[in-house]
Amino acid sequence: MKTVLPNIVAEHFHAIQTDKLALSGEPTHPPRILMLYGSLRERSYSRLMTEEASRVLRQFGAEVKIYDPSGLPLVDDASESHQKVQELRELSLWSEGHVWCSPERHGAMTGVLKTQIDWLPLAPIGGVRPTQGRTLALMQVCGGSQSFNAVNQMRILGRWMRMITIPNQSSVSKAFLEFEDDGSMKPSPFYNRMVDVMEELVKFTLLTRGRASYLVDRYSERIESAEVLSKRVNQKSM
Repeated sequence: MKTVLPNIVAEHFHAIQTDKLALSGEPTHPPRILMLYGSLRERSYSRLMTEEASRVLRQFGAEVKIYDPSGLPLVDDASESHQKVQELRELSLWSEGHVWCSPERHGAMTGVLKTQIDWLPLAPIGGVRPTQGRTLALMQVCGGSQSFNAVNQMRILGRWMRMITIPNQSSVSKAFLEFEDDGSMKPSPFYNRMVDVMEELVKFTLLTRGRASYLVDRYSERIESAEVLSKRVNQKSM
């Protein structure tokens, strides 16, 4: 039987010590992580990277859901009631942390990844923002030499979405050389860095989720009604 994580050196893979990160009385359920990837190709390396990272997250004790962006329309090209839009928003509201993984295309994240974020508005959905206060980990795959354009751009986007973006990040160069035919990731320093990023994400999620609402509570929003806020951030033109 094939080991779930054949690249892991078990003696150095430490279980997350929740008691060192969460205060008494805070949530004890597994961290809820939503993963988004940025390519629809049949052999998508951002999807393969996401799937590999999901196995690591589950080993760290997280509950993981991966969103399939196939069929998600462009923003304003369909109603918010579209099934794929509703699925994405419900998953984001369910989540306590995100992982975004994009190929670098023309020196930036892909439109596939950006469209997913664009469907998650800053305005409240039922009084709750779908990203505010959630943790965020960033990864990118490159067709050539290592670059950080996509992760740096996504880091800016994460800040705009009012997320707690962890310091560590992953960028895999020549991704076509880093995966087996079955889609699993080969052992390498790139694999080890991905594990580092997932470990850090789980730790930051446990550290912040029980107090995220307080961490992102802001004076400017306390004096602005929800109705006025919604009108301001949903303007049709600027």
